[in-house]
Amino acid sequence: DMCEQLLAAEQNTYHNTLLALRGFCSLHAQDHHRALQDFQKVIEHDSPHPNSCIKALCGRGLIRISGGSNYLTALDYITACQLKLDETIFTIKSYVPWNQRGLLLKVLQEEGQMMLQKKRYPGGSSASFQKNQSGLCTFLTLKSRGAPGVFQLASLLLELDSSDEASQILCADALYQMGRGEEAHKMLSLALSRNPQRAPVLARLALLQLKRGFVYDGNQLLKRLIRIGDSSCLLPILDIFQDEDRKLLQSHCRWRALAILKGKLEGAAIKEAIAHLSFAILAAGGFAEDCLLTRARCYGRLGQMKTAIFDFNAVLKEDPKNVQALSGRGFVHLALRQQKEAVQDLISALKVEAGAVIPAILSLKPETQGLVTGWLLQHGRATLTKLVATKDLPGEETLGDLLTVAKALTKIGRAAQHHIFYTDVLLANGRHQEALKHLQEAFGHCPAEDFARARLAVLQLQSRNVAGAAAPLSVLARRDEKDLAFLLNFVDTKQQQHLAQAAAQEGKVLMKGHHHEQALGYHSLAVLASRDSPRYLRRRAACLTHLKKYEKALKDMEKVIQGHGCNSPKTRAGDHCCQGFLLLALAQEEAAVQHYMEALQLDEPLALGTITNCPGRESLTKTFHKIAQNNFEKQRYEEAWKITDYGLKIDKSSELQKLKARLRREASSCSIH
Repeated sequence: DMCEQLLAAEQNTYHNTLLALRGFCSLHAQDHHRALQDFQKVIEHDSPHPNSCIKALCGRGLIRISGGSNYLTALDYITACQLKLDETIFTIKSYVPWNQRGLLLKVLQEEGQMMLQKKRYPGGSSASFQKNQSGLCTFLTLKSRGAPGVFQLASLLLELDSSDEASQILCADALYQMGRGEEAHKMLSLALSRNPQRAPVLARLALLQLKRGFVYDGNQLLKRLIRIGDSSCLLPILDIFQDEDRKLLQSHCRWRALAILKGKLEGAAIKEAIAHLSFAILAAGGFAEDCLLTRARCYGRLGQMKTAIFDFNAVLKEDPKNVQALSGRGFVHLALRQQKEAVQDLISALKVEAGAVIPAILSLKPETQGLVTGWLLQHGRATLTKLVATKDLPGEETLGDLLTVAKALTKIGRAAQHHIFYTDVLLANGRHQEALKHLQEAFGHCPAEDFARARLAVLQLQSRNVAGAAAPLSVLARRDEKDLAFLLNFVDTKQQQHLAQAAAQEGKVLMKGHHHEQALGYHSLAVLASRDSPRYLRRRAACLTHLKKYEKALKDMEKVIQGHGCNSPKTRAGDHCCQGFLLLALAQEEAAVQHYMEALQLDEPLALGTITNCPGRESLTKTFHKIAQNNFEKQRYEEAWKITDYGLKIDKSSELQKLKARLRREASSCSIH
């Protein structure tokens, strides 16, 4: 009321002062609208009074905090400081209540820091505030944008509380951006003396020491920072550092990490190197390829595999064909025994630059090398087998990948299987002359290795040398039928037919000479080359029977019987007799009896003749009696009757006749009941 009475008086001597005082009265009475009107009148006056302007700016700044315009609040207080620092301090201490002063100081600290980090830009919300200002305030507001204005703000904050660390840091940052490094250093040293473990202070001092050329002191400060373990404090600082100083910090930390890694690679040293590399990466803005790769390897040494993968992924996100990142991630997956992922990464790396990946694999321990080559070979062999077997060759890309892998394997392991795989890939590509040349270079013109001889035989088939190819392929048939089946995919259908005929003929000759082991290889070759021809399956089954490999022979005969269709009853009867004999040899008597009954039903004379030769009528009749008796005891009378009836066709056994009589009596008893 007193201010209004004075303002209403005719004398206008202290008009601005009274408006400012009335504004604060309204502000304390929570009438922000009226307070803002009074403050605006003072600020927009044509001949503003400095002290009154300072009060008005401070008052308006408080109102803007409640409205959420913290940036404009900071501008008001910076402008006030530039007009008269002492008067601004006096105004805050005299007019700002204690319960609002803490919030005001916090807002000014945060906004000042963001101004230095270039995260606050005038425009938009501040435009309306500027358009009607007096010339003096507009000039001061424009000056407030930047480090000098923030320095004024920090000086104000320090006057209000000289021990506040955040204000000291803000002041040091402003001094740094103004090029006053020595003063910034003194300010930070003072802050550090009060609290020696403050990471934000240590980080800033470390940079300043490096900038001044005091490398040793900078290293010691970085070590202290590492021991504290708070690298996150670098993030806001990096927005304040100049580009050249960020590069200085990055290069120094990278150099320091590499120097540490040249020494003893103990756990503590590796962790220190990781910390320096992390500083370097942060200084580079979050991405530094060489530092990320080195840090990933360090994490790998410490067993932190998932973290290592994270760093490799960061590099690959920017450069998907980075060889070091691909191979490095592949080795991490290898350590984790993640076969699929490891193989994918290593193959991708080999495709980009095999010359860089092969030495890296060779640098591994022998057992690890063996695991790498084993996985690569397994993947390559499975892929090639699938492509060749299905005739699904999607194009040059897949075969080109396999060729890259195969060529790398011959340089890494030099094992026979690697050269064999490389030859197979060349065959799949249709490069027969290259395949022959590599085969002869690796194994000589007359290979002793069975797998190599088989490949040479396939290449000979290209020149229609069927007779010369059969022998080595028959040897492979005895060792690895799957590999032989794979190789036959490179032989055309007509040649396979000739090969099957030649192999079957040679097998027949060897069987007559009782060389059953050798004959088995030729018969297997005939079966595979003919795509499971029943004729050749029967011959191989006979050979296996001579060798007493009854289970394998049984599998062949099962295939034959499954293929029964348009075969004559005589042929089918013979097959069932053969199957029955094999089942007897394996003690599967009930199944054997079923097959003999089937044979008797199809062609009784042939079946009886076969049974007479082997296993003999008397012997088989006993088996029939045994199975029939079992069925009788289980009250399966119909099945027992059938078996007994067929058994009596083989031989009029007294035991079978007695059983048949019992079955009749049982049948008549059932009918009476």
